[in-house]
Amino acid sequence: MTDNLYQPTTLRIADSRDEAPDVRTFRLEFTDSGYRSEFFRRYRVGMFGLYGLPGAGESVFCVASPPTRTDHIECTFRKAGRVTSALQDREIGQTISFRGPYGNSFPVDSWKGRDLLFIAGGIALPPLRSVIWNILDRRADFGKVAIVYGARTVADLVYKQELAEWGGRIPTAYGGGTSSGYPSVGRLPTANGGGTSSGYPSVGRKDVDLTLTVDPGGETPDWKGKIAFVPTALKESAPSSENCTAVVCGPPIMIKLTMPVLRGLGFEPKDIYTTLENRMKCGVGKCGRCNAGGVYVCKDGPVFTLEQFQSLPQGDL
Repeated sequence: MTDNLYQPTTLRIADSRDEAPDVRTFRLEFTDSGYRSEFFRRYRVGMFGLYGLPGAGESVFCVASPPTRTDHIECTFRKAGRVTSALQDREIGQTISFRGPYGNSFPVDSWKGRDLLFIAGGIALPPLRSVIWNILDRRADFGKVAIVYGARTVADLVYKQELAEWGGRIPTAYGGGTSSGYPSVGRLPTANGGGTSSGYPSVGRKDVDLTLTVDPGGETPDWKGKIAFVPTALKESAPSSENCTAVVCGPPIMIKLTMPVLRGLGFEPKDIYTTLENRMKCGVGKCGRCNAGGVYVCKDGPVFTLEQFQSLPQGDL
């Protein structure tokens, strides 16, 4: 890996899959073994990269795979502009440019022995996916794991196969069958079955307490599960704050409404984490787009505790 912050490497698209309308995941392999080795020496969950194509530009996304998997990285992105449209036109076997990893990370090692609560909305699950798989790959180090995840509609839920693997509740939520197009947990590989379509080991319901919800304003004719906003679903599930760390990622309004719920459940600001990667542009603190007072989100973040977040000038966020 070069010391030049602006020098990209090349990644080959080894696999590509659609997660939701206009949302795609790339499985990417390094073409430069030296860059790969240095990347995984530095990479921790919560860090990000700049993905792009010559002539189209670059976009900032999290790395959606954990550092416990060192043969590839993954990113998930929504088609929303020139760069992401160009990336979605790329096919398996073609290459894209990449710079990273940048930013700080979630202090996973300091969470050993603690319960973990993940709260996400829509396309904001990818930044938490890397943390969740990192925790599951080191399952014995941590306590209970709970996930509260929601989206506007059933179609907008990302990582549907992995949701089934994580929580083992998809058949119940969908009415007990596969007519909705999602897999029955009974047809998934067992925990020792050697892998799944996601490329990660299957986990069972004893490992993860999963709550799925969809927006009450969305179109949900085939959904038999919970219909509520994520903060409402979190309040109803009322997870214990005792010896528990909460990690929140979602649209700004979801985060804003979730924080008071967590505080009401007894979570301390120092035990609530979020990530602000949507603030970033250049990724290296040069363009000034991400600054909040004297803090540059791309260099001092994107991971912050609520305690840290409350100290930032809110008018700049």
